[in-house]
Amino acid sequence: MVAAKQKRVRKSPEERRSEIAQAAVRLVGEKGYYGTSLKDVADAVGMSQPGLLHYIGNKEGLLSMLITDNYDTYGTPDDFMQSGLPGSDPNRLLFPSYLRYLVRYNAQRRELVRLYMSLESEAFSPEHPLFEYFENRPEAVWDHYCRYPWVIPSQLGSWEDSMKPIVRLCIEAMDGTQLRWMRQPPVDLYDEWLKFEALIFPSPLWDNYR
Repeated sequence: MVAAKQKRVRKSPEERRSEIAQAAVRLVGEKGYYGTSLKDVADAVGMSQPGLLHYIGNKEGLLSMLITDNYDTYGTPDDFMQSGLPGSDPNRLLFPSYLRYLVRYNAQRRELVRLYMSLESEAFSPEHPLFEYFENRPEAVWDHYCRYPWVIPSQLGSWEDSMKPIVRLCIEAMDGTQLRWMRQPPVDLYDEWLKFEALIFPSPLWDNYR
């Protein structure tokens, strides 16, 4: 008796893109951008290279899928304002509260954070496709956060006049904390961040604004 031929399930473009992103996050996080080939990604999702290119265009398009369409899209202040967590009220939006939310969010996407840190370490060369992205990142993050109505201690004056150096420290501390989180022995990402928070947003100045 001849076995019935199994019907092939056609996946939607969204499902395919999700599979590609998941495979690429793992591979690039482990081997870096230069160490990962399009064939590696195609093999991981059971596709041909031409089939993969249909979804990403080229290898740089793969990076755009991972960073612009994925890492940068979630865990934003807008997501925080919809969370209902303390400090997320749009009428009294607290920046340290948002950063704690972001750290907790990143703790749940370890592979993606590892990918991001790996790419950041690789991108010192001007030839790297993400060189300008990481060079401009502090300014881009600052510009993005300036769109929101954060409430800060009155002694500091306005957000625009006083917070840029503090935001820069937060970026640097968060990057360092995430790198330490990836190492052995492991640390708790959230607990480690709270130590930096106490230094960057000290009492009594930031009491009631965290």
